Amino acid sequence: QVQLVESGGGSVQPGGSLRLTCVASGITRSNYYMGWFRQAPGQEREGLAAIDDAGRATYADSVKGRFTISRDNTKNTLYLQMNNLKPEDTAMYYCAADPRFGDGSFFISPVGKEKIDFWGQGTQVTVSS
Repeated sequence: QVQLVESGGGSVQPGGSLRLTCVASGITRSNYYMGWFRQAPGQEREGLAAIDDAGRATYADSVKGRFTISRDNTKNTLYLQMNNLKPEDTAMYYCAADPRFGDGSFFISPVGKEKIDFWGQGTQVTVSS
C-alpha cells in the first residue's frame, strides 16, 4: 500500500521561506514521478512541480524561480523549497506520485493530475503579514 506523508507547512510572512517534505512508502518500482500540487479554497488543484527519479524537474510558471523541487531516492523523500513566498501562495499543498508517467509537464497538467494514483493528505501553507 502506497502512502505519502507531507510535513513542513506552517505560517510565514511574505518574503519568507518554507521547505515541504513528503515521505513515500510502499512504492516498489525504482522509477516514478513525484510532484507537488496545491489547492486554495474554491480553486482547482494546481500542479506546481514534478521530478523524475533522475532528478529532472519541471515547474509551473507560477512558481518557477521561487520554488525548487528535489528528491532523495535513498530515503524515498521529496522536497519543495519555497522562497520569496507571497500571500497568493496560501493553500493546502499535496504530494503526489505515480510510476506510470514519463513526462513532468503532463504530470502537473490539469489532465495529468486526474490520472495520478497516489496522493498525500496535504500540509497547509499560510502566507500572511
